[in-house]
Amino acid sequence: MSDNEYNIESVDAGASATIPMEAGQIKKGGYIMIKGKPCKVLSISVSKTGNHGHAKCNFLAVDIFTGKKLEDMVPSSHGTTVPVVVRSEWEIIDIGEDDELTLMSEGGDQKTDVNLPGYPEEMAQEIRDAWNEGENQVSVTVQAAVGIEQVIAFKKVAE
Repeated sequence: MSDNEYNIESVDAGASATIPMEAGQIKKGGYIMIKGKPCKVLSISVSKTGNHGHAKCNFLAVDIFTGKKLEDMVPSSHGTTVPVVVRSEWEIIDIGEDDELTLMSEGGDQKTDVNLPGYPEEMAQEIRDAWNEGENQVSVTVQAAVGIEQVIAFKKVAE
């Protein structure tokens, strides 16, 4: 076989967007999937063991992308899922007319598939105002989980 007969394809490593975890192991400030949404846990109350032998964890959490509060009750010994949440810093290169962002990482990688945030509503305008001032660079924090990416914070960076 000659070298040009090989067909090398890149494939996904198969990493899951969520990981299984026992409900009793989830802590306040951690993450949990509730109704298919990635959420940050605000509080956990544990009820005592009932007739069936399981203490129950009542989770109060907030969706990390919309800010909507959600609740779930799971027996502490039962399994639930936890989203894999990744945060990364990007510098804004351009803001398009339809609020799409052109971003660049410190390593020089570019990203064009993220828009200005819809939640909270005022953040999109604050980012646009900071960008339009033009004196400083604007850096954004992009949070990714379960196939969704969204800008969650920004800051002006002095040159």
